[in-house]
Parts: sequence; C-alpha cells; structure tokens
Amino acid sequence: MRMRPLCLVATALGCAVPALAEDDRVGALERQLADQQARIQRLEALVAEQSEKLKQGDISVPAPTPSRAAPDIRKVDAGLAGLDISGDMRVRQEWNAVPGRDRSRIAIRARLRASYAINDHLSIGTQIATGDPDDPNSADVTVGGFADDLTVSLDQAWIRYAGGRLTAYVGKFPQMLQRTDMLWDGDVSPQGVAVAYDAELGGAHLDGRGLYFVIDEAAVARDSDMIGGQLALSAPLAPGIKAGLTGSYYHYRLGSVAGADAGDFRGNLLFGGRYLSDYHLLEGIATLGWTGLSPRWPVGFTADYVRNFGAAVSGDTAFNLELTAGRTAAPGDWRIVYNYSEVEVDSVLAAFSHDNIDLSTNYRLHGLGLSYVPASHLQLDLLWYHYRPLDPLYAGGLSPTEWLDRVRFAFLVSF
Repeated sequence: MRMRPLCLVATALGCAVPALAEDDRVGALERQLADQQARIQRLEALVAEQSEKLKQGDISVPAPTPSRAAPDIRKVDAGLAGLDISGDMRVRQEWNAVPGRDRSRIAIRARLRASYAINDHLSIGTQIATGDPDDPNSADVTVGGFADDLTVSLDQAWIRYAGGRLTAYVGKFPQMLQRTDMLWDGDVSPQGVAVAYDAELGGAHLDGRGLYFVIDEAAVARDSDMIGGQLALSAPLAPGIKAGLTGSYYHYRLGSVAGADAGDFRGNLLFGGRYLSDYHLLEGIATLGWTGLSPRWPVGFTADYVRNFGAAVSGDTAFNLELTAGRTAAPGDWRIVYNYSEVEVDSVLAAFSHDNIDLSTNYRLHGLGLSYVPASHLQLDLLWYHYRPLDPLYAGGLSPTEWLDRVRFAFLVSF
C-alpha cells in the first residue's frame, strides 16, 4: 500500500518534466521573436532617417560592392556602364635620303582614349597623346634627348549628342570630315562645334556635315576661325561596285596668328609675319570601290582636288590620286597603297595638312605603302615617299630637280 503513493508521485513528476521543457522552449521562441521585432523596428527607424537625409542632400550613397560571383556585371555594379577605353602605340624607324644630310631616327606615338555614355543620346570623351602640344598635326616624339621623358598632353575633350540621324560635337573632338591627308592630317583634332546628318535616298546614302573651327582666340585682334561644310553622296553602281562624290568648302578667317609658330606656318608664303594668301578652299573627292575580287582584296580608287580661291599667287591648286588593294581588318590581311600628289605652294593651309615628308606644300610626290596584320591588334607598315619641289621659285635651299626619299617602317599595337 505504501508503494502506490510513491508510484503516483513518480508518474506525476515524469509527466511534469516534459511539460516544463516544452514551456522553456516556447518561452525561448517568444523571446527570440521579441528580439527580432525590436531589431526590425530599429532598422525601419534607421531607414526612415537615412531616406529623410537623402531628400535633404545631407549624405551620399556609396557605390555597391562588386559581386565576385558575377564578374561580367562588375563594371555595371561599379557604376562604369557605358565606359569605353581604347588606345594605340606606334614605334617607327625612319630613314631619310637628302643630299648632304642623310638622317635616320626612331619616333614613338602613344594615344589613350576614353568615352562615357551618360544616356542614350549624350556622351563625353577625351584623349591624351604624346607629342609636341604646339604641333596640331603630329603626335610623334623623336627618341633622343639623353633619355628625357616624353611629352604627353590632353589632345581631345568633347561632348557628343547623337539622336536619330543627327550627331553633334562641341569641344576639341575627333576629325569627322571625309578627307585625305593632302588637306587634313589624321592627327588634327578640330575645336569648336560640328554637326553631321545622314539620310537614305533609295539605294543612295547622303551625308551632310558642318564645322565651326576656332583656330586662334585673340583679346584685341579678330579671332581666327574657319566655317566649313561638306556634302557626300554614295551609291552602288553594280553588284560589288560602289561610287562616292564629296564636295567641301572651307572658309578661313585668319585675323589673329598670335598662337601660331613655325610648325603652323610651315610651307605657306608669309608677308610681314602673316600669311600672304587667304584660304577659301573648294574641295572635291571622288571614290570608286570594288569588292568582287575577294573579301580580303577589295580595290579602291580615290581622287582629291583642291583649289584655293583666296590665293595671292598662281600656286593655288592641289590634287592627289590614290589606288589601294587589300584591307587590314583581320590577321593575315595585306594592303597595298600607291598615291601621286602635286600640291602648289598656297593651295592648302599647311598648318593642318600632312607631315609625311619635309615639304608641306610645293611638292610632287610618289608614295608606296605595304601593310600586314600578323595577329590581332598588331599591324606592320612599310612606307616609301619619293618627292621633290614642284615650283623652283619656292624650292628654298633644295634642288628643284633632285628627288628626295623617305622610308618608314612602323610597328603598331592597338586595343
């Protein structure tokens, strides 16, 4: 009889222990929920406070941390979507055969470009380049000077608008005109305002461009500038054959030459420290291309003619004929170029024409070039220029009948 109360007590205790353990677990869960609710309330209060500060402009939002799991979107996460970076570097060996002063040299050119698309229509860009910042038509630096450092300067800084078929630049921007080196060197970056508009006319393509070029700003004299326009029409003539015709007019108003130096005047005639002639240039470019031979061997012909209606002398015309075969688009490509030019002394503004030879104007020139692409982003160029003065009256110290030679071998890497 005494065992029954003990059994009852033991049974009660055995049933009570699980009940107590269950109560403890429930209490712990309730406490965790209470803690979580408190943290949520604190976070909500913090978010509300930060939002209010953002509205008032009191704080800035840090850039989000890039995701290592998704490297392909790291640029977007870092705020760099729309950024495009490119550049090139050229090392060139040159040999000059000039009576009494044969010369060879090594020249280096390096350029780095960046553009950023702010939105679908607006972008900004810049370029830095080696070379003399006072020379607008060359970024080359001659290796020498007891290993002095290379000069690097800001070569371009521009804003571009692109909407539909309209494109506009303001600042110092890339050359946007259809051109040959006879009138516009490829290194010249105009500064001012430019617009371009293109349209389709049946099977033909029409392209119109305008340029206001600020050349030299002056505090007291009239500024020097240029207003130019260009209209280009291209159309297929037959399967694999395309022709183009471009007309341009450039009206220079050279009121100030305070910012000019010897590299700007170059071969043009001077009087009293100023240009002798005005420069009102009418240019016509005709092109003919054929792609029927092979995709890797397109053939092209270009004829460029310029007349300066503001010349003070009879030397007011220039022309260049060029024949090309091949391309430089992919590894294994070859390209051959031959051109012949006759440029009279004041037919072009020498400040912005090419600097491929010693004579910037008043020359007769044969040019032959061979290019090869051995690998992606790499190009080898071999160029030969055979030239002499055109008019003995403006030959200076050079013989008007003796031919000069310049050979260049260039190693170009781009990305």
